[in-house]
Amino acid sequence: MAVTLSPAAADRVKTFLAARGHGVGLRLAIKRTGCSGYAYVVNYAEGIGPEDTVFEDQGVKVVVDAGSLDLVDGTEVDFVKHGLNEAFKFKNPKARGECGCGESFSL
Repeated sequence: MAVTLSPAAADRVKTFLAARGHGVGLRLAIKRTGCSGYAYVVNYAEGIGPEDTVFEDQGVKVVVDAGSLDLVDGTEVDFVKHGLNEAFKFKNPKARGECGCGESFSL
């Protein structure tokens, strides 16, 4: 099992964690929602719980809860900028489709 970060995503997380002054890494989760069924939830990881799995890539910890682990296995997290817009993007080999807005996906 693995979750990886592109260099751009790793740099973004490191920059934000340094600016905040606390946190252990990036927390990645899945929730049921949206027009395609599932959506990614990205937040700071303030700690690591007993049910969490931790991946480390390029010096950044990615923390995933047990309920989301199977759904994000193999995912690469990228960070992209298009004009004034910037966002994390996900390359999930298990995703079979995405909604038109890119906010949710199906398995």
